[in-house]
Amino acid sequence: MLNCKETKYIGYNYNFANKEKAKMIGKTKKKLISSLSQKKYRDKTGLFVAEGPKLINDLLTAGLTPEIIITTGETSLNSPVPSSLIETISPDELQKISFLKTPQPILGIFHKPLENFRFGDHKNRLTLALDGIQDPGNMGTIIRLADWFGIKTVVCTKDTADIYNPKVVQASMGALARVEVVYTELAEFCRASAHNLQMEIFGTFMDGKNIYQTSLPASGIIVMGNEGKGIRPETAQHITQRIAIPSFASGGMESLNVGIAAAIVCSEFKRSTSP
Repeated sequence: MLNCKETKYIGYNYNFANKEKAKMIGKTKKKLISSLSQKKYRDKTGLFVAEGPKLINDLLTAGLTPEIIITTGETSLNSPVPSSLIETISPDELQKISFLKTPQPILGIFHKPLENFRFGDHKNRLTLALDGIQDPGNMGTIIRLADWFGIKTVVCTKDTADIYNPKVVQASMGALARVEVVYTELAEFCRASAHNLQMEIFGTFMDGKNIYQTSLPASGIIVMGNEGKGIRPETAQHITQRIAIPSFASGGMESLNVGIAAAIVCSEFKRSTSP
């Protein structure tokens, strides 16, 4: 533990210089970190793991609460954290607990933020909906895209990749702190949004209307389907406009990666409605 008796908080840009204080991490913390690779333990504890200086600083800046910050003494924090929550260990010890192939010099365990979404909050804005996205890399990329394009809410089926999966957390690059991800019955969410809120529900299909020839509103729900199966029939029945990204090549690829498709669709919505 860092020797900071005179300081209650580690201040801005504090550099962990006390490398001689590095020690082995306890078995209890090792077991906790290892368990957080599994969703059932993330749900049980309300905790998740993040690694790397930029990601951890983004989460702290966004106001997420750390349970513990584990460092090798080679990085800095840009937000105040109680010294009692910071533990310094050796690089070899950190490598043993890291989920990354190339470990970063800092790892944090954070509390999941509370979900504040209420049905109807999305009525006058653009919302992304994910129907069974499985790949953690795709999931993290889409969360980053949502953040980039100012989309505040991403609604998912319950079998969509968990936002707090370590691979998703890393791929989201801190965007998960700024984008609210809601897991629900997506088909019912789309039905209620269309009927009760009179919202347009857009779905991406191979046989949809050319997105570049479609009038796109500033608000609505964009549904992106599973990597292999697309949008489920029970969700598709509530979609009011089927759209497609046309291919400009003769032959070749049959479809786009869902992360790339989401980027193109979000960009076109924002381009069409920007002043």
